[in-house]
Parts: sequence; C-alpha cells; structure tokens
Amino acid sequence: MKRLLLALVVILTWSCQQDKIGYVNNVRLMDGYKEKVAVEERFAERRKAFDMKRDSISRQFQMEAEAIEAQIQSMSQTKAQETYAALQQKGQQIGQQLQQQEQQLQLMGQADMDSVVEKVKREITAFGKANGYTYILGGGEGGSVLFGAESKDLTDEILKVLNEEKQQ
Repeated sequence: MKRLLLALVVILTWSCQQDKIGYVNNVRLMDGYKEKVAVEERFAERRKAFDMKRDSISRQFQMEAEAIEAQIQSMSQTKAQETYAALQQKGQQIGQQLQQQEQQLQLMGQADMDSVVEKVKREITAFGKANGYTYILGGGEGGSVLFGAESKDLTDEILKVLNEEKQQ
C-alpha cells in the first residue's frame, strides 16, 4: 500500500511540474534576422571594395612588371638579375600585404557575425525566462530537434522580438 501511495505521489508531482519546452529553427531565425542580413551586406560591400583595391594594385604591378621586363632586355646580366630580384621582392611584399588585409577583413566579418550570434542567444534566453520556458531547443541544420510540433516552434515569436528591437 505504501508503495502504491508513493508511486501516486511521484506521478502527481511529475505531472504538476511539466517542463515547458519549445524550439527554434536556427536557420530560419538567422535568415530572417534583419541585423544578421545587414552584417552580411556590410561584409559583402567591404569584400567588394577590397576586391577592387586588390585588382587595381595587381593591374598596377603587372604594368610595372611589363615595363621593367622591357627594360631588362637592354641591361647587363647582373643588373637585369638585380632588377628582376627587386621586382620579385616587391611582388611578394604586395602579396603579403594583400593577404594580411584580406585576413583582417575576414576577422572583422567573423567578429561581427559572432556578435550577432551572441545577441540572438541572449534574446532567446531572455524570451525563455520571460515566458516560463524550461528549455528552448535549437532546430534546423545541425540542430538537436529532429521533429517538433508546430505549436512548439518559437522561431517567429523570437524573430519578431529580435527585429522589433532592431527598429527601435
């Protein structure tokens, strides 16, 4: 009898303490988040500006190299080798500078995107606490939700909160 009573108390306690669970489709959330889209657009603009700068520098160096190659024809072998070595060194320096600038561009873009992801995580946490959720799971590509009832999908609600905040 005691075991039956104990089992009944456990079942009642468990049923009264149901966890409130929802999930978010991470891909859809991020694709619909205006700030993330703006970050991607800024990065694309920076990338385009860098590509134009790189192409301009490359064309300029190519023209300089062609002019020097024409001059090398009339130089002594020693002077031609020195001139060619200096040209190669300049080309390597330009390549290294462009590579460093490109890496800096990538790091800035990654830092901006990391900031967006952190903001989304904070908003999901705040939303969960404010609405009494015990768990909010991540779905979509690489997410942990393989199936979820549409009634438990919080993506649109959280996306609305994120995008409203952006407009203020």
